Amino acid sequence: MSNRLRVLATRAAAVLGTTVLVAAGIATAPSAQAATAACTPAQVVANGGFESGTSPWTSSSGVITSGGGQSAHGGTSFAWLNGYGSAHTDTLSQSVTLPAGCAATLSFWLHVDTAETSTTTAYDKLTAKIGSTTLATYSNRDAATGYLKKTFDVSAFAGQTVTLAFSGVEDASLQTSFVLDDVALDVTGGGTTPPPTTDATRTPAPTGYTVNLTSDTTGATWTGHQSIGFTNPSATPLTEVYLRLWDNYHGSCPTTPVTVSNLTGGTAGALSVNCTALKVTLPAALAQGQAGSIGFDLSVAVPSGADRFGRDGSFSFIGNALPVLAVRDAAGWHLDPYTNNGESFYTLASDYTVTLDHPTGLLVPATGTSVDTAGSSGRTVTTATAHNVREFAWAAGPFSKISGTSTAGTAINVYSVSGISSSDSQSMLTTAKSAVDSHAGRFGAYPYGELDAVIDNNFWFGGMEYPGFVLDLVSTTALTHEIGHQWWYGIVGDDEYTSPWLDEAFTDYATDLAQGKTGTNCWNSTSWASSAEKITNSMAYWDANSSRYSTVIYGYGKCALHDLRRTIGDTAMTKLLHDYAAAHWYGISTTAEFKAAAQAATTVDLTSFWTQHRIEG
Repeated sequence: MSNRLRVLATRAAAVLGTTVLVAAGIATAPSAQAATAACTPAQVVANGGFESGTSPWTSSSGVITSGGGQSAHGGTSFAWLNGYGSAHTDTLSQSVTLPAGCAATLSFWLHVDTAETSTTTAYDKLTAKIGSTTLATYSNRDAATGYLKKTFDVSAFAGQTVTLAFSGVEDASLQTSFVLDDVALDVTGGGTTPPPTTDATRTPAPTGYTVNLTSDTTGATWTGHQSIGFTNPSATPLTEVYLRLWDNYHGSCPTTPVTVSNLTGGTAGALSVNCTALKVTLPAALAQGQAGSIGFDLSVAVPSGADRFGRDGSFSFIGNALPVLAVRDAAGWHLDPYTNNGESFYTLASDYTVTLDHPTGLLVPATGTSVDTAGSSGRTVTTATAHNVREFAWAAGPFSKISGTSTAGTAINVYSVSGISSSDSQSMLTTAKSAVDSHAGRFGAYPYGELDAVIDNNFWFGGMEYPGFVLDLVSTTALTHEIGHQWWYGIVGDDEYTSPWLDEAFTDYATDLAQGKTGTNCWNSTSWASSAEKITNSMAYWDANSSRYSTVIYGYGKCALHDLRRTIGDTAMTKLLHDYAAAHWYGISTTAEFKAAAQAATTVDLTSFWTQHRIEG
């Protein structure tokens, strides 16, 4: 899109706009009578599709328009912020009143296109706010083909009048256009999550990933083929699937470290979401119960850097490199952006058979149970088999390896990079044995056969979990935590972008228990940064408030669970978590399901507990 088209559109629409207020204050608190009244479902944003001119929106000149090189998501009009290719700020806002006693969900459709070539630097930014709270910030890095739906829980503003505001800021060169349409703020009754508008069944259900890859001499470049089988368990026909190519975040889109080519079983679309999503249109819609499959050639080039996908000298760490199927549920397709602050991953359990052909001098720890066979001259073929796992990770390098078996019979392998002392490696083996048995005793037997721990003190992130495979520093607490994730994320899955507390808080709580810590008085030190800060906020919030992520999600989260244990009693809490894990074994946990299970485990009314601890959903 040219800047010339943008300027023409601006002139044509100039009569429509005025200056905007970016944020507004909060109205007086609702009366007790209003707060207890039943909530009438409603949509409180007026003219959210911009089809009725400007009212009641307040905007910069030319923002609300119907042409000039962009198109609407629905109807003919839309809001177009920026796109000038010069220093410029555009704004758009509307005052909204959210009835008391209601749950509220804000949604809008966003399309970003840009002439910026960097995918690592945010030159131009769009900020979405409600009242004084920043919901999310988008940038030229989020450029993608077509519109993507963004959704936020804004129930905290029930009973208030606030301003919904968007502000786009563009630097001095190379345009970025932020195009908004179909803005909605739905309120519904009872303080509960709005009912789903589509089939809530999670689909597609993967039936198996089969991968054959061959490495170069260093173990940093891998090429080969991958195939994925799946079924449609949903009553809604399945016309497409999406592959998540998560590690393309680490490249410069469209030059990516993970490349899919020669796809069969569907038609590949354009890469989107900063090259981390690839739409595949199926040749025919799959009805409920029908199966499909896709296959493709795959290339993985590991970049430099001691990262969860990175290379530290001669050691390569390869997490999230294999393309996985995105999930569609009642909220639609989950195509969230990659976050380096935490995790974005939301996957369904499946089986993996991964064959890795590599130089014999390289050891290849991996998810699942591995068997080595001789390959061609000087090479070894490692075949890793994993059942009911959410993803697959591996590493490659001249590691030092020690092995042992936990008291309960789990095989443990510790792989250390050069520079890790033998005493530290032994310490980590002892920790791993103790941790895996401690967690298994509380939440259910470890199901993945062996467990590989890869140790490197250069990891900037501390530790990272994958099924049957963890990356870690030399740290007893960190390794106990990452092994705890085998249950809280691996076995009991969750949408890590939407509900990060469900794996991080639960795992930190499990780590405390394994180390004999009771969390005495830890909830007493809570100090909330704002009314919008909650344990149950999504990564969209934490990426915008990153300094508070660890404090709230890990710290307040585990302290809330300690407080729940004190509220319902040790015996009830122990049984609750054991039974909850069993009920969600290889499935997906949600906040609403956990709250319901907790309430069923006690005669104590937990309503005020959830409110006090800011656990919503």
